[in-house]
Order: sequence, then structure tokens, then C-alpha cells
Amino acid sequence: MCGIAGWISFRREASTDSETRRIIDAMTHTMACRGPDASGIWMDAHAALGHRRLAIIDLEGGRQPMAVEHAGRGPLITTYSGEIYNYRELREELRGHGHTFTTDSDTEVVVRAYAQWGEDFTSRLNGMYAFALWDPREQQLLLVRDRLGIKPLYYRPTGDGVLFGSEPKAILAHPSVRPVVDSEGLAELLTIAKTPGHAIYRDMYEVKPGHTVRVRRAGLTERRYWALEAREHTDDLPTTITRVRELLDDIVARQLVADVPVGTLLSGGLDSSVITALAARELRESGRGSVRSFAVDFAGQDENFAADSLRGTPDRPYAQALARHVNAEHADIVLDVADLTDPVHRAAVQTARDVPLAVGELDTSLYLLFRAIRERSTVALSGEAADELFGGYRWFHDGTAAAGHTFPWAAVFGKRGFSGDGNTGTKGSLLDPGLLRKIDPEGYLDARYRQALAEVPQLRTDTAEERRMREIGHLHLTRHLQFWLDRKDRMSMATGLEVRVPYCDHRLVEYVFNTPWSMKTFDGREKSLLRAAAADLLPESVAQRVKSPYPSSQDPRYPEALRTRLRALLADRSAPVHDLLHLPGAELAARSAGEQYSYSMEFVLALDSWLREYRVELAL
Repeated sequence: MCGIAGWISFRREASTDSETRRIIDAMTHTMACRGPDASGIWMDAHAALGHRRLAIIDLEGGRQPMAVEHAGRGPLITTYSGEIYNYRELREELRGHGHTFTTDSDTEVVVRAYAQWGEDFTSRLNGMYAFALWDPREQQLLLVRDRLGIKPLYYRPTGDGVLFGSEPKAILAHPSVRPVVDSEGLAELLTIAKTPGHAIYRDMYEVKPGHTVRVRRAGLTERRYWALEAREHTDDLPTTITRVRELLDDIVARQLVADVPVGTLLSGGLDSSVITALAARELRESGRGSVRSFAVDFAGQDENFAADSLRGTPDRPYAQALARHVNAEHADIVLDVADLTDPVHRAAVQTARDVPLAVGELDTSLYLLFRAIRERSTVALSGEAADELFGGYRWFHDGTAAAGHTFPWAAVFGKRGFSGDGNTGTKGSLLDPGLLRKIDPEGYLDARYRQALAEVPQLRTDTAEERRMREIGHLHLTRHLQFWLDRKDRMSMATGLEVRVPYCDHRLVEYVFNTPWSMKTFDGREKSLLRAAAADLLPESVAQRVKSPYPSSQDPRYPEALRTRLRALLADRSAPVHDLLHLPGAELAARSAGEQYSYSMEFVLALDSWLREYRVELAL
């Protein structure tokens, strides 16, 4: 995978500048977790590029930044993060155009594809990627991000160029950048939708999924090279089921290619079970042995599990049933409250995230799962995007949420994360009501919803129901999925683990997005199409299991630990978050019982840690 960083300055000569070297070293060092295997710096008169490498393919030959020459045009230099799953086909095609390769890496394929086809080369890439290409002859930098936004890429325009990095921390390491967050940045944090391009920090942006950003002396130009389009679906149901399976077979086979150990994440739900079963079959048939699978669990969860509105069944029995069915080498990573509350682990999560979020132990447990997997594998396949794509979330099937006037998931969960009772009223709010009025998260969310809705492509032939379900699918793929992909990327790369997401292959996304809702739910259930496509792969218990989200600890000691930390925070009048709190609401949460305020407390604790560690300046 890897982490990248860079600084383009058209006014200063950087090639012999020791200060520039020191700065790009510092920016690149912030990406060390993303690339523990090697590091590199490349500099010329106006460009300084940094790279940290996690070696996956061509372990010896894929070092970066990489300079490539072709047909005497001078070098093209890249600092690249990602995987191109069709790089072998592209390499053969490029050889037909006269290119001679010196490595076996997909990185060199990317650079030569740009040399051959220019900016249109993006349409040929199948993969997850975020990279920068510097063309010294044209004095141009090109920033490129994959279609679904699987890999992150941030940038900050300067007076004479740009700063960029895989994560905000790389840009924040530059001495000219101050971590300023304004009202819009806080509103973005408090809403339950990730706005494409928004980076929370003022004057910093994220390259939008399916976009490039070109940087020249004259300024920056953004170009969209891919977006979801509305197309007529002409296949009947049996053909559609067959096509989904064919795509999944090809996708998983491609994503198992690596020169390091590969495993899968297995919760026992439909999504991860399909990926694990397909991987097991491919590895077995190609003579590469059994699949390795990994699941997270919590001490005492089997004995003390209690069904709730989100999770009706524990994961472990289903994960183990699937593992036995496909003869996987399975491991349960069992965590306890001490693991989840350990300040070192929570600090690592905060550093990985760069911003405060209210998901708390869900992030910490994922981080610890990935850290454990990294001891045995370098790559893992995961099931993100299946729910967004095939209609797995319960609000897809909730008429009230689907017919609402906001993001459907926001209609279900409300504004969790800053108010225990789901509203911004004085009684339940942990944040100052005056601050919330100034930020206006409700108005911000409404504006973002209307913006997102305006982007949805439509067909004139759609019925009213199909039109609305197309809208809901698009909202999930462009606003909901981004949050979970970012979470997956940050937690995995913080441990040096590459996690691949087969359901995000753009060919599958394009096909299923345009499949009618009536086909996706042809048997009256969630994810009917996926279940049918994988009918021969799974034991019946797993195939028929009802959707259950990522697991959460049910140990009552965890919310009590949050209350203890919140009480300590309230007693510390020097805490930077104090001026943002509604003290009666925070004190009520600190005295409460149960889990009612857990998300609110998580957010307040994370907010304080972020303000301290990042020395954030609030411009409200």
C-alpha cells in the first residue's frame, strides 16, 4: 500500500535546499505507519516528493519515488499508493506500444500508462489508488484518486504550488500550515455524512473520488474522470445473478495477487462470508493452500450476548461455521475492556484518524484486530460496500426513512455523537447550545443532503419507487460508504496492513447500481441478489443470517470507563474542550447509567484529545 507526501513550489529552488529536504523528510515521516518497509525522497528544482513503502508486489523492484523514462521525453516521477489489479494486462498492452519495463511492479505500469495515454490513462485503471505524478518537462503535478475513494489523498494549495499527502498529518507537518478548523469544519464533524472533498481543516481538501487535480504555475484544475451513471438494465434476473457471480469470481481472483501472505476478514455475515468462500475456492484451485480468515470478538460475548435493535446474533458461531465449511485457517482475535480502554491504543486511533469521531471502541477494536492480523498476513480482503451496493442496511427497507427528507441513516440514528437523547436541546446536549446554534449542524446536513440529491443520475423510465431507491443507493455510495472506507484505511494502515475491498470494484458497482431494486430484493429480503449469486458457496445458517453490523462490546464496564474519563475531564478546568461544553448536560452524562450517552461521551473525549494533541485553532 504505502503513504505519500509532497511539496510543489514553483517559486523556490528546492534541489539543493537543505531546509526543503528537512521539511519533506518530516512530512514523509508522518506516513511511517503506512509504509514500514522502506522510505524514499526525490527532489528537483520545484518538487519534493516523499514515499513510505509497504511492500506487496515486486518486493525488491518497486522502490519509490520512481522515475521512469520513455522515448527520450525525460523522466516522469511518481509517489504512489495503491494496487492496480489489471496491471499485468496493461503491461502487456504497453509493451505492444514499445515500452520496456525494468521492474515487475504495478507502479511502473501506472507511470508508463500516463506516458502513453496522458490523463486519459485513468479510465484504464482497475484498483484502489492515490498517487502523484510529477512531470518536470511540463512543470506539472497530477494528483489521482481511485473511483470509489478507497485510498485517501489530501492537498492544500499554497501561494506558489501545493502540499499533499495520504493523510492530513503529512500536510500539517509543514511549518507554514496551522491546524485551523472553522464552523463548517465542525459542522462536517457533527453530521453523519462525509462530503466529498471536505477535509475538516480550513484550506485543506481531499481529492474527490474519481477525480484528478492538476497543479501548474497558473493554478489548480480539478477534473472528474468517473462517476456513477444511470443506464438501462436489460438483463433478466437469472442473467443478472450469473453476471454478479462472474464479476465476483474475477474480482476476488485479481485481489488475491500478492507477493506476501493474504487473508480475509470474516464476521460470519453474508458479505465477508462470500469473500472468504470465493478466496478459499480460488486459493485451493490454484494450489495455494487454505485461506486465512480473521474475526474480532470480545471476552464473555458468547455467554453474555444480548440481542438488541442492531445486532440479533453474535458473530462467532457463524464465522466458525463458514470457516469449517471452506476449511479456512481461522483465528478469533478476542479483546477485553482493558484492551479497548488502554490509553495507548486510544491515542493510536486518534493519531490514525486525524480528527475526532464518536465511534470510539468500534475504531479501537478494529485497530487491534488489524494489528493482530498484521503479525500473520500483510494483506486482507474485507466486505465494505456490499450493504451500500446490494441494499443491506435496514433503513433501505424502512419506508419512513426511505421517504424522508435527509440521509436515510441520519433519519434512523439522529445526531448521535454530541447529544445523548438524539437532539440538540439543552437537557441532552453535551456541547454548548450556543455553539451548536452557531455551527448549525441541522442546516449544514440539510444543505449537504440537497447537494448530494442533485448529483443523482436518473432514467426517465424509472418508476417513482425505482427513482427513490436509485437516489438512496447513490447517497450511500457517495456519502455513507466514504466514512467506512476512510475508517478501514486509517485503522489498517496505522498497523501496516493493506486491506482490499472487492465489492468496490467499479465494474461491479456500475452493474449493481443500475440493477432494479425489484431484483435486489426479489425474494423480499435484504441483499437477495448477492445471496443468490453465492448460493452454492455458503452453509445454510450463514446464507440465511439476518444482517448484523460490525460487533460491539456489551461489557457494562466499557461505558462506565467512559463516564470515569468524562468525570476526570470535567474536573480539569484547563481542558481545552471545556469552553465547548454544556456542563449540565455533560455532568448528567457522567452520572448516567447504561449506554445512553456513550456516543456523546466518546465524541467529547476524542474532541478534547484532538484539541490537545493537534493544537487545533478553532475559528468560530
